[in-house]
Amino acid sequence: LLLPIGFGAIMVNLPNSGAITQIHNGVAEPGALSVLFDAGISNELFPLILFIGIGAMIDFGPLLSNPKLMIFGAAAQFGIFITYALASIFFEPEVAASIGIIGAADGPTAILVAQKVMSNYLGPIMVVAYSYMALVPIVQPAVIKACTTKKERRIRMKYNAKQISKPMRIFFPIIVTVVSGLIAPDSLSLVGMLMFGNLIKEIGSDTSRLFDAAANSIMNAATIFLGLSVGATMTSEAFLN
Repeated sequence: LLLPIGFGAIMVNLPNSGAITQIHNGVAEPGALSVLFDAGISNELFPLILFIGIGAMIDFGPLLSNPKLMIFGAAAQFGIFITYALASIFFEPEVAASIGIIGAADGPTAILVAQKVMSNYLGPIMVVAYSYMALVPIVQPAVIKACTTKKERRIRMKYNAKQISKPMRIFFPIIVTVVSGLIAPDSLSLVGMLMFGNLIKEIGSDTSRLFDAAANSIMNAATIFLGLSVGATMTSEAFLN
């Protein structure tokens, strides 16, 4: 995603760029990336489409077979609140909230929250969020080596996957959608799209074409358009400020 974001930033920072809306003789001439931003970011459409693809690629089987794994998922919430606490020292609470979502390593949610609170930092937040995720394969091995011995790293851990019934796999995303919608209605669009993507996957052969589209072509197209749209916010006057 950093590639379309970066290329979009180049397009919008060329002099008199036609990629973003320009005012000529008092008349606004829409630019392609500005139109794309209004069509997919300002109304949260692209992050939601992206979440369908993410849901289609998730396997909740290990969680269903061992619900204690939810504790690991809760660790992301500590990241959110620690990042929020640090960001609130330098930014107003609404902006700190959108920055805090980076602590969960979740780009689409960071976009959605930044839009909800009308943050002016959408471009920088995206660059930091996706740079952070891109650096995980570089940072993680160093942290693992610092925290473990060579003997510990050579331990072979056997994993015996438990069989989860198909009805349970199908009902799980439906139940999660209903529960989250009742507890936090504002989260329903994002959680619902994630669970819808997973439902397509778990139904199986009857929805195989939908699954293939969600996990591949639609996911890839949404990634390209989302990145270019975010680039539209990264004019030098806004980004360097």
